Amino acid sequence: MSAELEAKMEKAVEATRREFARLRTGQASPAILNDVKVDYYGTLTPISQVATVKSPEPRMLFVSPWEKQLVDPICKAILAANLGLNPSKEGDGVRVAMPILTAERRQELAKMAKKHAEDGRTAIRNLRREANDAVKKNKELPEDQSKKDIENIQKITDKFIGMIDAALAEKEADILKV
Repeated sequence: MSAELEAKMEKAVEATRREFARLRTGQASPAILNDVKVDYYGTLTPISQVATVKSPEPRMLFVSPWEKQLVDPICKAILAANLGLNPSKEGDGVRVAMPILTAERRQELAKMAKKHAEDGRTAIRNLRREANDAVKKNKELPEDQSKKDIENIQKITDKFIGMIDAALAEKEADILKV
């Protein structure tokens, strides 16, 4: 049971880390464009499936589409994603400069990171509650064994909440670094 619980909690931590990756910091990260979808022959397709996204400089992304006619749709998709980015065509690709974040915007992003972390913690607590309920419903378990199981569930929960807290601290430091 604990291995299954740990696998579910690991997924919650990974989901939180993916949310953190989407938050824009002062550094350019290809993960920022993960949710951007391009109109590819009438189908909305993630940028990563129609182009290569690289970070040649700390504050610059370069998107190299696999087909030349995708340059304009990629520009439109990045603008439509409301990420605060301004793409520009450059030869057979799209250059995306990362604007410098204002102190106010950094604080806003830090709040968003805290919200994503709290969502992850809530998901883990819900998994803990479900596991505890399953232990309590199992009448065949001796009382001392069910207490040990509940303590073990709490230890696992604390471990994964600690992982989210560590990821949050790292992301906040990255966001607030000037």
